[in-house]
Amino acid sequence: MVQKFEMLQKQTQKLILSPQMQQAIYMLQMPLMELQTLIQQELTLNPVLEENLTAETPSSETKDTNTPEESKKEESLDFKEEFSNLEKLDDEWREYFAQSGSFKKFTQQDEEKRRFMMESVTTSQTLQDHLMWQLGLIVTDPLKRELGEVIIGNIDDNGYLRSSTEDLVQTTSKTTEEVEEVIALIQTFNPVGVGARDIKECLLIQLDRLGKSNTLASKIIENHLDLVGDHKYKQIAELLQASEEEVINAVDIIVTLDPKPGLMFGAENTQYVVPDVYVEKTENGYTITLNDERVPHLYISNLYRTLMHKKDTPKETINYIREKIKSGSWLIRNIQQRQKTIYRIADEIIRVQQQFFEEGPVSLKPLTMQDVASAISLHESTVSRAIAGKFMQSPQGTFQFKYFFSSGITTEAGESISVANLKNQIADMIKEEDPKNPFSDQEILDKLAAIGIKLARRTIAKYRNDLGIAASSVRRKV
Repeated sequence: MVQKFEMLQKQTQKLILSPQMQQAIYMLQMPLMELQTLIQQELTLNPVLEENLTAETPSSETKDTNTPEESKKEESLDFKEEFSNLEKLDDEWREYFAQSGSFKKFTQQDEEKRRFMMESVTTSQTLQDHLMWQLGLIVTDPLKRELGEVIIGNIDDNGYLRSSTEDLVQTTSKTTEEVEEVIALIQTFNPVGVGARDIKECLLIQLDRLGKSNTLASKIIENHLDLVGDHKYKQIAELLQASEEEVINAVDIIVTLDPKPGLMFGAENTQYVVPDVYVEKTENGYTITLNDERVPHLYISNLYRTLMHKKDTPKETINYIREKIKSGSWLIRNIQQRQKTIYRIADEIIRVQQQFFEEGPVSLKPLTMQDVASAISLHESTVSRAIAGKFMQSPQGTFQFKYFFSSGITTEAGESISVANLKNQIADMIKEEDPKNPFSDQEILDKLAAIGIKLARRTIAKYRNDLGIAASSVRRKV
């Protein structure tokens, strides 16, 4: 059998997203503050765009000024007609701001204050930054430092090394001895316990730093840490041939150790939430207000409009302005489309979850992204992108959009209850339990079954873990 290479030419069809469509998708999934940053960058890069700092900010749904058919038609027009359409788009955008029912004016001074505030925000040092700083102080060998940077990059926010030695050897092409040497070095860094592969190693590192490496506490951690969680001190004493009092004293030392040393760098990193949507109750129901105050009002500069119509303007300049105007107009159009999509999703959420806004989390109904997508004639992926990182401020508090999406469970009475609601019920049960005799997963299961909600025991355990609640044996207070 003879093998040979040959070149063949064939036609295939592929879906390729235009740059404008890619920009629209990118902007749709952006949180509000990131969108604001992007718009400021575009203002810097595109000279034909200007920001109206005294514009009246809209608070209602943005009108879509162009249908897909009209957009396609525009592409076939000559530039004179195309430019007229771009001017019309800009005029409609201005009119939209002018006719808005409720607005808030802000002056140049207000804008300067806002920018000063944003530029004054500082970020706290991350765990990785802190470890890199120590690595730079201690390690002078460039090869070791490079290996250390890779290892630090694989340490999670809790302070644990999430890659095995074998994986690091394969990734860095170093020997096992070299990798272990640098891991051991990083484990001497601050915070104490960082770089451990598991909780046992983390606690043992901390004990070693305290000078208690060969004590009863270290033996308990190495061999019987699971029994500590179950408070089986007598059994530990028998296994280690020690008195129960000695075991209790050793456990008192263990509980002072930090099982997640890296979190000390994340605890003070306060995240400020800027709502994308405000929901207010009125006499006629609930109203939606988009947070357009954070979205700069853009328009095409009159200077470049005039320059385009001058006969003595060089062709190269006209072509440059033409591209910038098209780019700016697409940006304005994508901002409009983004705001419209978020409004429509918020409107559907309020329609379905109206009882939640009246009564709170206990009335949260099952709702999927597919349900919303079907109701407002969008693709599910569009809804998924639109709700990513978005927040809604309501009479019940401020929530992420994704909070309102939850699958449902049908009770024996035929009613649907959301998983989020079910988790809230489980959390409320545990809050009211006797600390000396906490509810087991089976007891929670029985209580839910008594009100017509039948679940598997492993489902209760999963929901409890999702809530960050430990097992009953760990919650028990002796």
